[in-house]
Amino acid sequence: MHVDPRFLRLADRFFALYRQRRDGGGALTAYLHGEKVLDIWAGWSDRDRRWTHDTMALSFSTGKGVASTVVHRLAERGLIDYHAPVTRYWPEFGVRGKHEITVADVMTHRAGLHRVRGLLPETRGILDYERTVAALAAARPDRRRLAGTGYHAVTYGWLVAEIVRRATGMPFEDVVEQEIAAPLGSRDFWYRVPHRERHRIATLFPQLNVGGLDWKLSASLLSLAGPTSGIAEAAMPDGFDELVHDPAVHDAVMPGWNGVFTARALARMYGAIAAGGTIDGTAFLDPATIAEMDRVRVRGRDYVLGVPMAWRLGYHQPIFASTERPRGALGHYGVGGSGAFADLETGLSLAFVTNRLGSGPITLGDLRLAKLGALARELTRKV
Repeated sequence: MHVDPRFLRLADRFFALYRQRRDGGGALTAYLHGEKVLDIWAGWSDRDRRWTHDTMALSFSTGKGVASTVVHRLAERGLIDYHAPVTRYWPEFGVRGKHEITVADVMTHRAGLHRVRGLLPETRGILDYERTVAALAAARPDRRRLAGTGYHAVTYGWLVAEIVRRATGMPFEDVVEQEIAAPLGSRDFWYRVPHRERHRIATLFPQLNVGGLDWKLSASLLSLAGPTSGIAEAAMPDGFDELVHDPAVHDAVMPGWNGVFTARALARMYGAIAAGGTIDGTAFLDPATIAEMDRVRVRGRDYVLGVPMAWRLGYHQPIFASTERPRGALGHYGVGGSGAFADLETGLSLAFVTNRLGSGPITLGDLRLAKLGALARELTRKV
């Protein structure tokens, strides 16, 4: 492990999360101005296995940030234009009123294609990449997209992946290797996980639920109520609570939710962003590209989440357990508690992965990363 003495309080806060076996395990890594200042882990990756330096975890929507960074790397070289219609790369997409939807619309959740519930007729249908992207191409967009954003909780990943595949002519997972893993010198950016690496994946627990209720029942109830119907449509396909524990998930490419990472890999990617685009002498992104990534494109109440959002191109503003709302911070958090971000103001990046979904009865998320992030920022300002 590595702990810069200036971040001892952050390490102590993290270790306190994993004192008992029922807490599971996790890892926390931080970079400051491109230098690794924290790399720690604790707890259990399974009932009978301790979390080690090599353990990684399925991190849900945290993977949206990685997928978005792929797009920015390609846009920097002119292979993708944010403002181009999606049909420039994916002609079949331009049906049922979608011909004017742009890449930027997709990346800011304004494509109106948030619905995953019922997208395919059977639970395991979304494991089939080709069928899923074909269903999205044939779908009619929600009219509310013209007035604001609707978080594409699960579908975002397929939309971005197919744009990338069409623009490059390569499978999305190969582009991730070429554009993210190789230049950063870190292999642990997985959507389709090789069998040789799967022994490293931590076991998730407990089952996903909303307020302790059965998944199917809660999804049905939420879908009936106007203010919450969008959440059920966007994030609660039938059987999803069981599917996330199915090993077949790691055979599929579903970048909106099935990314498997180490905290070390995520923090290095965001560390390069926070440091102005270069890390360990390797140029990863141009500062002008990072400025585009950080610019808020749309503000307002999101009709899926039901709360105000400030969407950048593929990222949201990190959530901190603090009254301070920093400018110049971008990243993505995931269901269950994992997440990562870059703070452009301070040069800090922080990544947290865990197999313990939530820290209480509501397993969809908690304040662990929000508290760790707030403390990390506080310590950074004292450096």
